[in-house]
Amino acid sequence: MHPAAHAPDLFIKENLADLREEAAHCRACHLYKNATQTVFGEGAAHAAVMFVGEQPGDKEDLAGRPFVGPAGQVLDRGLKEAGIARNKTYITNAVKHFKFVPRGKIRLHQKPTTPEIKACRPWYERELATVKPALVVAMGATAAQCVFGKITPIGKNRGRLFDLAEDAKALVTVHPSYLLRLPDPDSKEREYKQFVSDLKLAASYLREI
Repeated sequence: MHPAAHAPDLFIKENLADLREEAAHCRACHLYKNATQTVFGEGAAHAAVMFVGEQPGDKEDLAGRPFVGPAGQVLDRGLKEAGIARNKTYITNAVKHFKFVPRGKIRLHQKPTTPEIKACRPWYERELATVKPALVVAMGATAAQCVFGKITPIGKNRGRLFDLAEDAKALVTVHPSYLLRLPDPDSKEREYKQFVSDLKLAASYLREI
């Protein structure tokens, strides 16, 4: 069943276990054909903060869990420095299947397209309606496009809170994988500190609510 078939007033009756099971059979776009499995969100059922990334990577595709690879390690480190306990958050991705191109034995990540983001967005909407977080942190351009429903540049929108229609706030930051791709140690350190600063802003807001 396509997730959009559910009316919004039914969202409140759903739970994450049922959503995860339904998403395991999602055929809303073609990405399921090559991915190992759907990688649904996980975490606290009624977390105050929801983190949204781009899509599963190779490690996540194999494990069936979000942010367990190198980017997840960067996120874990940042959360710890910001004083946010990962087990009290809910973490998901804008797109739930790994999009890649094979290069020998390596599967190279490919950025999701707008149609793929739109096809998967109802899952995010249902996660949001079920978890009901006070704050949504969009990590990277794909996540921001999913959260706001339109292309949202990171650079000029990070560092401040936005109102969402769902009675929640939103915060934009970079995706942890961006930090892994930076070419030199100085830029890595500078950008990582900015990432942690964004997470500290999230932590500060969460303490106020």
